[in-house]
Amino acid sequence: METRGMEKRQVNPMVKTALEFGPILAFFVAYLWLKDRTFVIGGTEYEGFIVVTAGFIPVFLLAMGALWWLTGHLSRMQLVTAVLIVVFGGLSVWLNDDRFFKMKPTLIYLLFGGALAIGLMRGESWLQLVMEGLIPLKHEGWMILTRRVMVLFLSLAVLNEVIWRTMSTDTWVYFKTFGLTAAVFLFFLFQGGLFKEHGSEETDSE
Repeated sequence: METRGMEKRQVNPMVKTALEFGPILAFFVAYLWLKDRTFVIGGTEYEGFIVVTAGFIPVFLLAMGALWWLTGHLSRMQLVTAVLIVVFGGLSVWLNDDRFFKMKPTLIYLLFGGALAIGLMRGESWLQLVMEGLIPLKHEGWMILTRRVMVLFLSLAVLNEVIWRTMSTDTWVYFKTFGLTAAVFLFFLFQGGLFKEHGSEETDSE
């Protein structure tokens, strides 16, 4: 679902990237700075991770609001991610329990992977709708790519669960900040053969 009410506009790619990834990097830097500190707020002790999570939520929402204002739209993935960040980040802060925020990537990837699976069972590529025509592919190509992305998402969901449940918070933060992004980047980097074989006429002309 796209946001409505504003015409989609082009924005400087550097600004767009900063708004999309800036909050994540800010979370990482703030965590390294405050991870070993404890804060007493309203008579309750909060570890640095919880305090950083509390600050991350409004920063992320402000960045998404600025992105919507500049571009006139937000993708479905961004909207779902924003909702889950507010819900599970809020639960972590409210209950003073970092497990909820750590589970968030698992639920995001399960939701997207499950949605793609439902679309595939209907003979449709819902990934094509999410990516909004950024990769011109024939129908067969979209179906293959959707199956692969579905497996990627479900694998990342399992990997996130293994890491946060068995490893330190430091390890999870590094994985969340860099590992997940690198995994998705490398995945698409190795899809060149698929894009070449199943590219649409629009891709060929470009």
